[in-house]
Amino acid sequence: MNNRELERSIEAILMVVEEPLSEVVLAQIIERPTEEITAALSQLSEEYENQDRGFTLKQVSGGWRFYSHPDLAPLVEKFVLDGQQAKLTQAALETLAVIAYRQPISRARVSAIRGVNVEAVMKTLVNRGLVEECGVEHETGALLYRTTNYFLERIGLNSVSDLPALAPFLPDIEGLDEIIASLTE
Repeated sequence: MNNRELERSIEAILMVVEEPLSEVVLAQIIERPTEEITAALSQLSEEYENQDRGFTLKQVSGGWRFYSHPDLAPLVEKFVLDGQQAKLTQAALETLAVIAYRQPISRARVSAIRGVNVEAVMKTLVNRGLVEECGVEHETGALLYRTTNYFLERIGLNSVSDLPALAPFLPDIEGLDEIIASLTE
């Protein structure tokens, strides 16, 4: 195995690890002497730094691993946070649906409709840019919320009027009366 093949092997393994790997473990996997692995790791680390790459190869906690370059931390943080925005909990999705269909609406009204406290969920939706404050309710002084343009972009609509009608998803009133009657018997 020449030096380039050794470096490629190290890169391939370190690309998929979740925890730093020691030189000894890499030597066992690649079946090369530990000294060769150590020298290759140092060489690769220096090359990446000299090439001003978007990542670095560092020895941390007794092992080696790829890390994003510290200079790019704000960009990586933005990517990671944007990635989280795609994943909403069931509670957040239900709260977002109530707001979308009943906007503008107060947090207390959303809580009443859902039957649970939605304060933390509302904070999450606001922080993710899906919901925003849009005024004050005159009778109570409560803040009113509505969905944002970002919300519309994420679900692929031009306006909230393009949301599908709720009626097809609601239970049949006659069937609902029968269910309630059977529960009270």
